[in-house]
Amino acid sequence: MNNHQILDLFVDRQVLQRLQADDVLIEAQQNGKTIMQAMVDSGFTDEVGFYRAIAEGIGAEFIDLRDREIAPEIAKLIPGGLARLHRVLPVDFVDHTLRVAAADPLDPRTAEDLRFALGHDIEVVVAPIEQIDEGIRNFYGTDTASMEEVLKQLGESGELLKVRSEDGAAAKVETEANAAPIIRFVDLILYQAIQDRASDIHFEPFENEFKIRYRVDGALYEMAPPPRHLALPVISRVKVMANMNIAERRLPQDGRIQKNIAGRNVDLRVSTLPTQFGESVVLRVLDRTTVNLDLEMLGMPQYVHDYILELIQRPNGIFIVTGPTGSGKTTTLYSCLRNVNSIDSKLLTAEEPVEYDLEGIVQVPVNEAIGLTFARVLRAFLRQDPDRIMVGETRDLETAQIAIQASLTGHLVFTTLHTTDAPGAVTRLVDMGVEPFLISSTLEAVLGQRLLRTICLNCRASCEPNRNVLDQVEVSRGDLGGRKFYYGKGCDVCNHTGYKGRKGIYELMKITDPLRELINERAPTVVLKQKAIELGMVTLRQDGLRSVFNGDTTFEEVLKYT
Repeated sequence: MNNHQILDLFVDRQVLQRLQADDVLIEAQQNGKTIMQAMVDSGFTDEVGFYRAIAEGIGAEFIDLRDREIAPEIAKLIPGGLARLHRVLPVDFVDHTLRVAAADPLDPRTAEDLRFALGHDIEVVVAPIEQIDEGIRNFYGTDTASMEEVLKQLGESGELLKVRSEDGAAAKVETEANAAPIIRFVDLILYQAIQDRASDIHFEPFENEFKIRYRVDGALYEMAPPPRHLALPVISRVKVMANMNIAERRLPQDGRIQKNIAGRNVDLRVSTLPTQFGESVVLRVLDRTTVNLDLEMLGMPQYVHDYILELIQRPNGIFIVTGPTGSGKTTTLYSCLRNVNSIDSKLLTAEEPVEYDLEGIVQVPVNEAIGLTFARVLRAFLRQDPDRIMVGETRDLETAQIAIQASLTGHLVFTTLHTTDAPGAVTRLVDMGVEPFLISSTLEAVLGQRLLRTICLNCRASCEPNRNVLDQVEVSRGDLGGRKFYYGKGCDVCNHTGYKGRKGIYELMKITDPLRELINERAPTVVLKQKAIELGMVTLRQDGLRSVFNGDTTFEEVLKYT
């Protein structure tokens, strides 16, 4: 049930009039409130009344947990990791049916997953979310305890789960992948990775060990490794969740898992790779709640932000964002699209894969396996009467040529390239085989970017910059000007790394007439870069130093990424 449906329910029950419902929705959107908070703050209902109405609307029972004593033996029916993962609290057990209060009582997958993992019939009831969260904290304690509890269970059923990979028949592997301890273990790994804001989760089997690592803010961290014999059932469980063929272990496969984890809708892209000691699996985490697709929030320097705002309103041309994998290129382009997404313009995107669903924008997933390439999608786009087009990545000459053709026929095209800096994008297009005069006549600007880790505010301390590092970033003691510099000591909040979160650094190359002349002359990247700097381009290194002087990051981090 989305916000509109919830408000419709209250209009039907004559708690709200239609205009009041619209006001509540605006209040919630503008101030980042839930619908419940907005309604309570506006005086239309109280918290209990809100949840009672929801329960009646969906035909479920409402329970006020403050009036109910939950027995410890009932709480033990759901392991802590599972309760936190699905944000549920067991209430009672009647006639072989476990009744649970769920933070999202409208998600049918919650009951289905619990039934599968616990082997009981599940009935979902409605209770205030704060009461559910408080109950979970009181009954289940810390994440670490639940991880140890699941590993203990796995140890107890270890012999049962030892699979000889050579003779393990598909049916046997599937049975073991669906064993309750394995389901809980995989769910707990996903839960912990999401809580730690991981962007990728790696399952890696080696000869004598099974490693699980996850990437946070661009750096990999290792979890406590489970026993080696769990590799096959754990990886098979991930493949079952992603609807992959678990019997096929000789070829790479791709899949997708959509799951509500700790109250957040998370999309996981799954990729398997056959290795010498079993399949290596990587899950790419697309958590819609952690990405802010607002151009104002990307931390761009003011001149870059203002120029991009002006650029994305132009009627035609090509705007390229460049940088390595994981540098935030797609987020920048999505933010640009959201800014120009109005009722009077048609926006189309071709992506591999579609990372985030943007309302009001037609998004097409590219699928090379069936011949649906970027070039083919782009050609079809031109017959769809678009105003602006986003091409996830320009990989080949054909895609580049159609993007240029689209630009010449009156469309604004956004795309990405993998190059080390902004001037390198021009050389890359020439290397692909695009004629320089076509590049110079259509290209409007290139934005190079990187993501640097920011210093953890919880353990930030002042420090004296290292002379050796200063020499490498070409900053003299005189340039420091008595400023204070910081580093992170390392604490529990930042996993003892000294860094928490990331911010962008940017290099904007505006394509002006002097640069167009150099492009037509097939000038090398070095010459283009020198000219762009002469014309006022701030390089990635210089923008990184701005972040150091502002106290956001360290010289070492700037050196690492530029």
